[in-house]
Amino acid sequence: MSNETSNKQQNFPAMLKSFLPEIQRALPKHLNGDRMSRIALTAFRRTPKLAQCDPRSVFAAVIQASQLGLEPDTLGRAYLVPYKGECQFIPGWKGLVELLNRSGQGTAWTGAVFMNDEFDYSLGDSPFVTHKPGGEFDQNRLTHVYAVGRPKGAEWPIIEVWPIERVIRHRDRYNKVGKSHYSFQNLEMYARKVVLLQVLKYMPASPDLVQAMELDIAAETSGQHLRVNDAIEGSWAYVPEDSGGEIDAEPAKEETKPKELPPYSDVNFKKNFPKWKDLVEGGKKTPAEIIRMLSSKNTLSNEQHAAINEIETGVAE
Repeated sequence: MSNETSNKQQNFPAMLKSFLPEIQRALPKHLNGDRMSRIALTAFRRTPKLAQCDPRSVFAAVIQASQLGLEPDTLGRAYLVPYKGECQFIPGWKGLVELLNRSGQGTAWTGAVFMNDEFDYSLGDSPFVTHKPGGEFDQNRLTHVYAVGRPKGAEWPIIEVWPIERVIRHRDRYNKVGKSHYSFQNLEMYARKVVLLQVLKYMPASPDLVQAMELDIAAETSGQHLRVNDAIEGSWAYVPEDSGGEIDAEPAKEETKPKELPPYSDVNFKKNFPKWKDLVEGGKKTPAEIIRMLSSKNTLSNEQHAAINEIETGVAE
């Protein structure tokens, strides 16, 4: 073992001890800082490659887990995943379900279907799923995965069903880390989260759930990381891959200026705003999802950002 790796092993436990008050401050009231520190240290020791990561990135991931109230490496709620010398916080499907249940606005669950299971479903205006397991649990015999969401007070559930072939195509399209992606060892857990995320798009979402979903998307598609100082202060930002892994450093200047997106016209914004308002108030989209969709093609002004964000609170007209 190199001296560099040895120092990193020493530094991360020392950071946990030194910054325990920050961990406690980030946690919701029902969780304990000492317990979170012990769980994080256990997760660190169970995954040798985390010892090769910058210890500050491991600590930043622990802070993010604390802010969301998800204990890493316990019952599939969340994970600390090493990637290119950095540690990523990735919420598991059980953690996403927990955040939804915690909001009190609905509940959701997932299922995995194997060969010889009794399984039937229907979508459309009267959706349903019936599933009777047949005792098979070999992930090589997976046929489908499904997720069901039930918004509070809704007459019908929200259902998503994918054959496993579709899940694999989805993974191969968005996976940026190749064979080291965790789905190659645990396809069922990955597949359950994929369909759950589709359902959660249409469920009432708390700020914590929206943040967890955005973190998951960022980690899966971009390999982006947290700045440790932002994590401690309660916010987070992405660190570009060309920053050399320096969490506190300023992002490296790019040689070529990225192409600027055109501004979103006020005329089109005023025309389309009622549609977005209906989607949010109907629980089909969140303000964050609408902003993300629009920002992929246009630049929104601060006023436009604020107007969309205010829909949930009923402030916007």
